[in-house]
Order: sequence, then structure tokens, then C-alpha cells
Amino acid sequence: MTSLERVAPRAASAEPAAPVRFLLDAWTVAQAELRKLVHDPTEVATRAVQPILWLVVFGQVMAQSRVIATGNLSYMDFLTPGVLAQSALFSAIFFGIAVIWERDLGVLHKYLVSPASRASLVAGKALAGGLRALVQTFVVYVVAVLIGIHLRWEVPALAGAALVVVLGAAGFATFSLIVACLVRTRERFMGIGQILTMPLFFASSAIYPISMMPTWLQVFAHLNPLTYQVDALRALMIQGGPSTYPIPLDIGVLAVTVVVLVGIAARLYPRLAQ
Repeated sequence: MTSLERVAPRAASAEPAAPVRFLLDAWTVAQAELRKLVHDPTEVATRAVQPILWLVVFGQVMAQSRVIATGNLSYMDFLTPGVLAQSALFSAIFFGIAVIWERDLGVLHKYLVSPASRASLVAGKALAGGLRALVQTFVVYVVAVLIGIHLRWEVPALAGAALVVVLGAAGFATFSLIVACLVRTRERFMGIGQILTMPLFFASSAIYPISMMPTWLQVFAHLNPLTYQVDALRALMIQGGPSTYPIPLDIGVLAVTVVVLVGIAARLYPRLAQ
């Protein structure tokens, strides 16, 4: 056996397995996205404004009016998980506009000519969108402590809430990427993003129970991934928080949603470069 023949098996064995390569490529893309957040601290500040306004202004007004029945929970306790899910949604749903910017700057083409699979590129962006939502999680928890929300502080509950936020935001960020691949211009994307965000938010249990909705809207709410995100967060964040569905079902729905959307986005992603 020649020296070249001896080296070849070693080189082949050094190549990581396909699942490992997928995860490494996805994490590399996610890191690149997260560096943007580190280099632009003003974005962190602007992300904090919206949940603060919803909790301090909208929540306090609605709590005083007492027009929404929330069972044994105070309205502020009921609202807080919904505000967290809403903040993550509003941030993630416009994630696609950054992808259009990447296309215009030539970054997208560099991604597409890399050896990384399309699925790993999309998964990396989904992961980044999910991890970025942890900024809102921190802000909401801080504000919730200041205004006296009855939070759960057990480590499993905190870890579960973080997981639910990441999964939900990753799913909506991927959905946003799909929309970007279809419309391919910033102007169209902004209009469609606004249209999509409001129905997803209001047709969920974020600010009122599903039982208050008309029957036809309840059907849509049960199909809305945001409903499952809010449901899990309410049980994991709030002391005595009710859960309409089992928490494993909530997490399962969010995880399946992410996988399906990543698969769709991976097929559409090269279209954005055309």
C-alpha cells in the first residue's frame, strides 16, 4: 500500500457524518447571524420597547377594565406569556427582509455556492431567529418581575419556556424566509408581513381566551402555531398557569412546524437568488 492509499482512508474518516456536518453548518450560519445582533446593540434596545408598552400600558388598562374573564389568573398574569410570544412573533416575521438585503449585497450568492446544504443554511437562519428571540424573553421576565407577575422560577420551567420561545420564533422566522423567497422584494415583503402578523396574533390565545372567539375563529386558532406557543408559555411561566393542551403536544406541534417549514424553505431558498 502506498503512502497516498494510507492517507486516503484517514482523510475520509476525518470527514464528519452527514448529520454532524448538517449541525455544524447550521450552527456556523446561526453564529454569523447572531454576530449582527452583537454588533448592533441599538437593535436590542428597540426590541425591548414593544413588550414594555404592551405590559405597562395595554395590560394595565385592560386589567383595570376587567372585561376579559381569565379564570383564576389575574389578567396581567394571563397576558404576560402572550406578550412574550407576540414580541417573538413580530421580531421573527420580518426576518425575511434581512434575507432580501443579503441577496442585494451578494451575501446570499456566497451562501449558495458554499458546500453547505440548502437545508442546513435555512436551519441555521431559523436557529438564529429563535435565539434572537431570547432577548425578548429576558426583557419580558425583567418587566414581569417589576410589575409583580407571579412567575415560576424552577429551572425546568425556565428551560422549557426558553425552548418554546426558540422553537416558536424559529418557525415564524422560517415562514418569513419562505415569504421572502416568494415575493423577492422588500416593498412587497413589508406589506405582506403586516398582513400576516395581525391575523396570527389576534387569532391566538395571546390576549384573550379562545373560548371568547366566534366558532369559525376558534377553528383557525387551533390551527395557529402561536396558540400552542402561548399555551405552553402560560403553563411554564406563570404560577398556576392553565394549559389547554399537554405541554409535550405544544412543543411537538412547534417542532414539527419548524421541520416542515425548513423543508419548504430549503427548496425555495435558491429561488431568491434568481
